[in-house]
Formats: sequence, structure tokens, C-alpha cells
Amino acid sequence: MTNVSDISLVMAKKVSRRQFNSIVFGASAAFATSRLASAADKPKAKINLLFIMTDQQRFDTMSCAGAKVVKTPNLDRLAREGAYFENAYTSCPICVPARAVILTGCGIDTVRVTGNGDYDRPDVANIPTFDNILARNGYHTEYYGKWHTPYKFAATYKNPVRQTGKHSRGADVPGQAAAYKAWLDKKDIKPRGVGAGELLDNGSKRPYTPDEMDWRFGKSQDHWDQVRKQNRDKNKRTRGMNPLSQAGSYGCLHIPAACTRTAFVGTEVLDALDRVKNKPFSLTCSFGPPHPPMILPKPYYGMYPPDKIDAPKSIDDPMDNSPYTRRAAEPEMRRYRNKAHARQMASDYFGMVREMDDWVGRILDRLDKHGLSDNTLVIFTSDHGEMLGDHGMHSKMVLYEGSAHIPLLMRLPGVIRPESVVKTPVAHVDLFATILDYLSMPARKSEGRSLRPLIDGKGDGGIDFCVSQWRSGGGPNFMLRTSRWKLIVSYNPKSQTVDALYDLDADPHEMNNLIGKNPNRKKNLPQAEKLRTKLAGWLKKTNSPHLKGVLARELR
Repeated sequence: MTNVSDISLVMAKKVSRRQFNSIVFGASAAFATSRLASAADKPKAKINLLFIMTDQQRFDTMSCAGAKVVKTPNLDRLAREGAYFENAYTSCPICVPARAVILTGCGIDTVRVTGNGDYDRPDVANIPTFDNILARNGYHTEYYGKWHTPYKFAATYKNPVRQTGKHSRGADVPGQAAAYKAWLDKKDIKPRGVGAGELLDNGSKRPYTPDEMDWRFGKSQDHWDQVRKQNRDKNKRTRGMNPLSQAGSYGCLHIPAACTRTAFVGTEVLDALDRVKNKPFSLTCSFGPPHPPMILPKPYYGMYPPDKIDAPKSIDDPMDNSPYTRRAAEPEMRRYRNKAHARQMASDYFGMVREMDDWVGRILDRLDKHGLSDNTLVIFTSDHGEMLGDHGMHSKMVLYEGSAHIPLLMRLPGVIRPESVVKTPVAHVDLFATILDYLSMPARKSEGRSLRPLIDGKGDGGIDFCVSQWRSGGGPNFMLRTSRWKLIVSYNPKSQTVDALYDLDADPHEMNNLIGKNPNRKKNLPQAEKLRTKLAGWLKKTNSPHLKGVLARELR
């Protein structure tokens, strides 16, 4: 074998160029072989998982996705260093079911979580989550931030997981809101009385100055305290637009920027990384924002002035040939047809997105500091989107782009090629299999598929669509999305709701339903039926109880 002493002969006597090359390259090959052999002798380190999720973040709030106002340098970094999915969709456009699908890789009917009220449904399926599987295979698993899905799935984590709201949870584990308030107290951010024009944020119990579009704007805190007391005394539940709901809170929160809900979760995740850096881990960071309440402190409040933001192009949509005609006409939605209100809402929302992006940057920097970046799969996504004034609506629970289309980014240096772009539609249900694939876990049955072949540019295996589902009573229930087309259809043969077909290449804002009352309906029905056939195949494959209903329905 050629060795370093052989190379010294070059210095001692004259040799030919051929002899020189033979000696030098022979030594290099031997050294490389030695390194490979040495590496082979070492056990292969497990790939870590950092799963970052927001709540209610729509697809187009990242610079890398074409956002013109909000800037997201750290999400852009993930896209630049990994894979960006242009057409990623929630499997269900509401919190609890979407999060159950992400964890289990099974659809909402299979896991038996079809609405937000199913968080403690007694017959929730006994299906392992990806973190259950990782924990059984030597991973240390922790979860921080908003937990808004059946609590039974949280049993696998090494830290106490805090449930959102008043849902059932483990003994002696405070809810997320209570823990946040206790954290504020420790940071000496004491509650104070409200001043003139201020209201009390129910989440932090600290004051904020409401925007004009706030549902409680124009009335004092004393007034709303009295309303709350009367409702409690009468055991009254307000339906529709409830001024006491956090969903209608918009404004400037009077606390330091380092003390927000986002900062609380981000700080816990940084501390967790410091602790788990020397062991294989799966760590989830679940930010609550930009979900309402849309109240935030300076400098994020006002960072993107409303007068610099365009109102949504679809805000004046008459909705006379839409599956959501009735929803758009609800009193709760009327203020979102006001362009000034829509701009203010977007200003608050974009500020919350930017704050979250800053914390993502801190978390990525901490990975770098501990030398973990090259061995950690980072996934960033959201559970569903936000209409943000599109079609004169707010919130989610619809299958339009603003509500159903979500951000999705993945990074694993040396494995996922930088600046990869996946155009094929994908959904939450695919994340389970993807995580197990990249972390070299045995394949496990699920209703999704690993996205690794798509990321590697090897094609979609014939699957060129994704599906989203919502259990809406009289409205539409399924969305099937291909690279160009979207079909929205009910699974109830008797439902009077309008079905919809959109050509998203020609009509990205979903203003022109090609079926329903469209005068060219008959011309477009063959395309709608083609998509319904794809949907039926997916429903059959996943043993959906709604297959017969979808097939029996005459497209309206």
C-alpha cells in the first residue's frame, strides 16, 4: 500500500510525472479508503427531528412564496437550504382534526376526530403518532406550545404537555394559558388596570388598545365584564358573532415584545435544545399565533402599515355562485368586506408572522450553535390557513385557498437538496410517512405517502392530487386539488349547496365557479366528473364512509 513515506521519495530523487501521479493519487485513495473504513466502524447517528408548527398561517405569508409585504428571512432560509412545497394543504381546515392527522398520518374519519369538539371523544382511535414510534426507537420526545388535539396522543412526551382551553388533561398539568400568565408574573410583567380606550386581553390578562375593527371596540372593559357576568349567571352561550370571543380581538398589546405568547414558547424550545443536544430527539415547537387574538406589541404592531397593504382581490366577490354563499352572508363576516378593516387585520396578522419568523431564526441559530443542524430534519408548517378578508370572510373552516392552502418547508442538509421546489399537491396526511422515511424508521401503514421521492425529483408515483375534508353540515365537504384544478363537493346527496370547480391557473382567487350556476356548466362538467373519479378512488383506498354519498350526489 502506498503511504506517506512513499511521497517523500519525490523530495529525495527525481521521478517521472507518471510515477509522481501514481504515488500521490495512490496515497490519496488509500487515505480516503481509510476514512471510509473508520466511519463505517462508528455507529450511524440518528437523525433528529425539529417540528415547527404555527396555527392559522396561510400559504402566501412567506417571502419565498411571493409575499409582497411581510418579510420572513428565516423561513426563506429554510426554503433556500431545503425544500419548499408550493401546493401544500391542510387535511382539514380546523385545528383539532388537522393536528390529529399530522400526528397519525390517518384521515379524520379513521382517527375519529372530525371537529374541534372531538378533543376528548371517548372512541378516538388507538393509532400511534410519529412521536410514539420515535420514542419506542430510542428518541427523546418533547412538545412545547399549543396542544389542541386529543390529549391521549400527548402521553409519549417527556415533558408535561399543556392543553389549550378547558379540555381534559393530565393531573396537575396547567393549561397553556395559565402557564403563560404564570410566566409573565415571573418576568415581573404584572397585570394593571385598563386605561382610557383600552381593553383587557383575556389570554394574558394585560391591557391592549383595540383597533376599530375589534369586536369590542367602542365599549369599556367594565361594560364587557358586566356582559360576561350576565352570560355566566344565565348560563348563556352566544351564537354567531360573540364580542367576548378572542376571535374578534385586534390591537396593540401593552407588554414587551420579549414577553408574548410566541416568545414564551420560543424560549421553552431554546431551553429544551440546550438539554437534549446530546441525545437523539424529536422536539415540537407549536406556536399559537398568528391565530387570534390578533393583538401584538410594538415593534411588530404597526410594522406593516395598513395603508401599505392592498385589500384582497376577492373581497368584493358577490358569492352568488359559491359553496359558501350562506357563510359569507353571516353577520360575523360583514365587517370583513370593509377594505379598511381588512387592511388593518392584515397588518396585525403580518406582524405576528414576522415575530414568529424572528423566533424561528433564534431556534435555527441554536441548532447551529450546538452543531445539530446537519443532523436534524427541520419541518415547518401550519395546521390550516386564514381567509384574511378573501371573499369577504375571516377565519377558516372553508376549502378556499386562504383557509386550506398552507406553508410547508423541510430541511436536512446533505440529504434534501438546497432550493428544492415541489409543485405536486401534498397534504398533512403525508407528513407521518415522510418523517419515518427520513429518520430510517420501519415503514408503517398510513393514509399518506412519503414525500421523499417528490423532494428527490423522482416523480409522484401517479398521485398528482391531494384531498382536504371538512364535516360541514349542509355545506361542501371535500376538496380535491391537482396542479391546475380544484373540485369542492358535498358528500350529502341531498345537500342544496353549490359544488365548485375552479381553474386555478386562470382563476387563482377562485372567483369563477365553472359549474353551479355558470352558463357554461355543461361544458365544464366532464372535468368536474374526472376529478370526482379521482376523489372516489382516494375515498375507496382510505375506506371512507362517505364514498357512496359522493358518488350518489348529482353535481349541482
